[in-house]
Amino acid sequence: MKLIVGLGNPDKKYVGTRHNTGFTVVDRISEDAGIPIRERKYHAMYGSGYIEGQKVLLVKPQTYMNLSGEAVQAFCTFYKLAPEDVLVIFDDVSLPVGQLRIRRKGSAGGHNGIKSIISCLGSSDFPRIKVGVGEKPKEWELADYVLGHISEEEKPLMAEAAKQASEAVRIILGQGIEEAMNLFNKKPKKEPEEEPKKEEKKEETGEKTGVDEDISGTAL
Repeated sequence: MKLIVGLGNPDKKYVGTRHNTGFTVVDRISEDAGIPIRERKYHAMYGSGYIEGQKVLLVKPQTYMNLSGEAVQAFCTFYKLAPEDVLVIFDDVSLPVGQLRIRRKGSAGGHNGIKSIISCLGSSDFPRIKVGVGEKPKEWELADYVLGHISEEEKPLMAEAAKQASEAVRIILGQGIEEAMNLFNKKPKKEPEEEPKKEEKKEETGEKTGVDEDISGTAL
């Protein structure tokens, strides 16, 4: 059995926020796999079924983000699951909007939901799918950004990300995480730069526009 956990916050006011991306993806998996999420126990909403021949539980903790590990631990204890049997899906501000990154294990990276799960399981050795929500604007507080609603411009990208993440889960269960990583951990291709027009005077092509910063997860 595998536990597929999407992280988020339960109140209606958080629906459609960046921090509820994990819930959104699990809802998409529920739809694609025909597994309704209607049951409630261990401080979570969940549904059970099969994906690629494997028994799965789709879980949405209802504890609020920073206590997500309590629900995960309760399911793992009852069903005797190891950390490796848990797949966690969550938002990541270090990735561009809609980009996926799959990992076998890793640190919390500032994401309190992941921090809670690591603390409760006593291990960080569980696979995860990170879904990019974009880096916060400099003038924003991180809390305001991740708890803010996805913009109209971002919605198509995030909808496609949910679709891709659902497919990634299917591949992880059917073909293994290595195959999923090979398929989905590709960086988006950069648009080719236009050749400068030939003129009598040589023109400057501009400065570099930024540096990738390794900011993992979120702070709530």
